[in-house]
Amino acid sequence: MVKVTKKDNLPLYLFHQGTNYKAYEFFGAHPHKKGGAQGVVFRTWAPAATAVSVVGDFNEWQPEATSMKLISDGGVWEAFAAGIKPFDNYKFCITTANGTQLYKSDPFAFHAETRPGTASKYIDLSGYSWEDSEWFEKKQGFNVYHSPMNIYEVHLGSWRRYEDGNLFDYGKLAAELIPYVKDMGYTHIEIMPITEYPYDGSWGYQVTGYFAPTSRYGQPKDFMNFVDQCHQAGIGVIMDWVPGHFPKDENGLYEFDGSSCYEYDDPQKKEHEQWGTRIFDYGKNEVVSFLVSSAMFWVEKYHIDGIRVDAVASMLYLDYGREQWQWTPNSKGGKENLEAVAFLRKLNSAVLTEHPSALMIAEESTSWPMVTKPPIVGGLGFNFKWNMGWMNDMLSYASLDPVFRAYNHDKLTFSMFYAFSENFILPISHDEVVHGKCSLINKMPGEYDQKFAGMRVFLGFMMSHPGKKLLFMGQEFAQFSEWNYQTELDWCLFDFDKHQKMHDFVRAINHFYLDNACMWQIEDSWDGFKWISHDDHAQNIVSFRRIDEKGDEVVVLCNFCPVGRKDYRIGVPDAAAYIEVLSTDDTSFGGTGILNGKVRVEDIEMHDFHQSIELQVPPLSCLFFKPVAGKREHKKTEVEAKKVPEAEDHEQSSAEQTNEKPIKKAPARKKAAAKADPPAKKEKAAKKK
Repeated sequence: MVKVTKKDNLPLYLFHQGTNYKAYEFFGAHPHKKGGAQGVVFRTWAPAATAVSVVGDFNEWQPEATSMKLISDGGVWEAFAAGIKPFDNYKFCITTANGTQLYKSDPFAFHAETRPGTASKYIDLSGYSWEDSEWFEKKQGFNVYHSPMNIYEVHLGSWRRYEDGNLFDYGKLAAELIPYVKDMGYTHIEIMPITEYPYDGSWGYQVTGYFAPTSRYGQPKDFMNFVDQCHQAGIGVIMDWVPGHFPKDENGLYEFDGSSCYEYDDPQKKEHEQWGTRIFDYGKNEVVSFLVSSAMFWVEKYHIDGIRVDAVASMLYLDYGREQWQWTPNSKGGKENLEAVAFLRKLNSAVLTEHPSALMIAEESTSWPMVTKPPIVGGLGFNFKWNMGWMNDMLSYASLDPVFRAYNHDKLTFSMFYAFSENFILPISHDEVVHGKCSLINKMPGEYDQKFAGMRVFLGFMMSHPGKKLLFMGQEFAQFSEWNYQTELDWCLFDFDKHQKMHDFVRAINHFYLDNACMWQIEDSWDGFKWISHDDHAQNIVSFRRIDEKGDEVVVLCNFCPVGRKDYRIGVPDAAAYIEVLSTDDTSFGGTGILNGKVRVEDIEMHDFHQSIELQVPPLSCLFFKPVAGKREHKKTEVEAKKVPEAEDHEQSSAEQTNEKPIKKAPARKKAAAKADPPAKKEKAAKKK
């Protein structure tokens, strides 16, 4: 056997080096002409096999009919076959070292049979005419970190269905899902895994086809058209991708050539026992080429905008889901999987070098440092990380009886200690509304109306907290039942006023988020977020400011108590007045209708400001205010109007003569403070410097 060199076959050489990031162009099944005959060339990697052949519709599934030859000493096999038609089924017949024959699906197949069938299907992906050039031109100068990102997470099989219960296909989904998402004010759709998978109950997280969109909803070019239409409507597409493990299905990657081929051989690393799945061996160059190529494939061939990498924590830690005696420390004595760390860095560097505008998102549930920092400085190289800490704290806080919230106020505020350490997405995902965890509306304590009010203030706080946003389908209209992948969402709830108004609220706050740069423009420093009051735990209230690059701002107050507060005062930057621009208590959203309208600024010091506003705070509410520019008019009280500009004792006697209690004056400003710029001007000046 002649050893493969760079000169002989570059794709094969790079594959064995772990740097072929487009291995799908070489492996799998591709149209090919040989000796004047038009056919298909098949290639696969099976290093422990003693023989491999291609079987399928074209040769009546005879193992001896189309034998493959070994073309590298690294275990790559190749065969040419004529007479193959589009959508013909095929598999690889692999003879193992002990003589057993295994029938395996093509790991690089572009299409597959619809379950329960497990065969791969031959298809040529070329020929689709994309019409999303305007979308990609727009993305070239797009700074995703300083732009709005509001994600609608979807399971395509249970968002909506036909009346007979059949699944929507990609075309029907494009016709209904895209305009719905656009109208609701979302910027991206995140699709739960559509990489081919055999078992519906895995929701797509146990993958057998890393290069094939599931045939449940149609053909590959139908999915291309779905993504194309999303882009033409101005909607980005993110897909869940699962490089952390794969199922032990006989037709899949599991012991592909009779040995630990794609998985670890080490029994302390090879399996997630609690999931019943195998773990990729990130130390094998060929496995690295396979996985990086899969991510690159979806970005290049299907124009996917973002890859959300599932279960990153399970990849990073050798002790993940294991008892102390079930794992061995790494070469440095730690519990980190150094091979997985190197793989993730290579993955992100490869995709983002080739496609700088792509999104690489980590679902990472621990405090692993620098997940969204570049590999060159020791980071993992992702763009964004799901903020699981915020999610767990907030869901825990929101689920508490309000009586106990005062003693758990830190769950509301702790996230701001680390909010700028990574580029975060705030997720309320599918995982939080299944397996007895309750839907979001049912996590809220209290009676029927209180649940809706509690959910509105929760979402109001979420939308104004630093970080991009993600909400799972069905929560936008307060579905009471947990998500069930076997049926469509409970759209019948729109017949009920509260659910329709919750839907109206989510649409309104989504568009408010999009229309106000202060809600998303600065999310990496305190320049975009400033507390007004974070310590009013007794009344379950927080207030803060969101500020954009121009210095425009929104003042936000969140009341997580089912008791309203009259004449509640907060300090604010100087302005002529403040106007309430959005309230979760608006009757159009199902609230009680306690509104503030335009609020006068008064010279009463509060919260380190020289002036403040007095608000009527509804129970369980989130209020948004904008400053009104102009000169502030001072409103005199009745007592002040009767004052004589003389001694203080005359002022007191004047009050006594009118039988009124003396008015307590606001604390006098110090002379130095009177000459100083207000806080807002100081901040603007600092920014200019």
